[in-house]
Order: sequence, then structure tokens, then C-alpha cells
Amino acid sequence: MLRVISYNLREDHASGELTALVRGNDLDVLCLQEADTDKLPAELGNLHMADSTKRNRLGLALYYNRERFTALSTQTFALKKSMHDRVMRPAHERLIGTRLTDLRDDRDLIVASFHAAPLTALNSLRREQIRAAHEQLRTMGEGIPELMVGDYNYPLFQNRLNRTVKESGYELSLSDRRTYTRYKFFRGHFDFATSMGLRIDSVETLKRGVSDHLPILIRASWLDAAPLETPAASLPA
Repeated sequence: MLRVISYNLREDHASGELTALVRGNDLDVLCLQEADTDKLPAELGNLHMADSTKRNRLGLALYYNRERFTALSTQTFALKKSMHDRVMRPAHERLIGTRLTDLRDDRDLIVASFHAAPLTALNSLRREQIRAAHEQLRTMGEGIPELMVGDYNYPLFQNRLNRTVKESGYELSLSDRRTYTRYKFFRGHFDFATSMGLRIDSVETLKRGVSDHLPILIRASWLDAAPLETPAASLPA
């Protein structure tokens, strides 16, 4: 099983929670959004930083367990910009992906941290960013299983998103509880996962810290592994 946490740090306010988060959850991969990447350590517990974005005010980073994985390559990608991006310039790159080899099974997979445009943009733009992100990840290895986690900023009309994702050959998996609670109207699932070639066994919303987003823990397995009794939450087609 693969254990991955995704966490939006709310402009780096929650960075002080990372060491305890890693130590308390036996992680394989940690994906971050809205981090001050200049201040992030190279090591967090047993995790090593694969890479981080360099041109973002709200940065992305990805850590992995070197005892289980070898990192073959890491790439960052710019996606179509919203008006907010053009004016405020919070994030030039909204995707970072790492191709890993699992030393236990001698199989490769791609794990990515993703941060969609904010709610000031249209859902259609976010769908385009998600589609483009999947396309970019496939350039790192066609046919290799993928797991993209992060802040999708998509709390409403998720059935439309689910259909779009399925048409591209991916699965959308929501967590067991909402992941954002700052504003009453926009409470809901902002942080989730899309995947291809993997089985998502569960997505769990963890305890809230100082961020307005709650971290999520994704448990994923190879498709030929024995399934868990409790599957991840999903939307109807």
C-alpha cells in the first residue's frame, strides 16, 4: 500500500506541523501546496525532498521515502493562467510530478502535487487545468500509474468534473469528510485525488491544524493487490 498526504499550508502558516504529520502517519509521499519553498528542509523525518517549485509565491513541493523509492525524475509544469494568476502572480507553476520506482515491487509510478486556480476563476478553467495536468504527467512515462493529489478548488458541481475526469481515463476520489471549513458557503471537498492505474483504497481527512485546509491521507494500491474492506468515497458517473 502507498500512503500519501496532501496538505495546503495556507501561505506556509502550517509549515510547523509537517514534522509531526510525517512522523505520525508512516508516510511514503508528502505533497504540499502554498509552501514557502525557500524555507522547506531537505528532509522531513524519513522523507526526502524530490523537488519544489522555484518561481511561485505559493509553492509546491514533493517528498518521498528513500527507503522504499528511488526518484527517477521530477518536473514542474505551468498550466493555463486565470485572471487572478495574471494580476496577483501567486503561482507560475501549478503542478509538480515525480516518477518513482517502488523498490519492493520494482514498478514505477508517478505522484504529483497539484494546485488549481482559485475560486475567482471558472470551473471550466479548473477542468482545463486538470486535463492539462494529466497530459503533462503522461509525458513523464506513458502508461505508468499516476496519482495526482492536491487542492483542486472545486467544491461545487463535482459530478461534471467526475464525468470529465472519467472521459480522460482517470478516477476521482473524495475524502470521507470535507476538507475546507473557513467560509460557511464554501465548506466542502476542496482537496482530493485523481488517479489512473492504481486502486484508491481510502481517502481520509485528518485533524485540522492552523491551515484553512485539512490534510488528507490517501491509501492506494496496485490494481492487482488484495482490496481493503472499506473503499474510497467516489462520485456517481
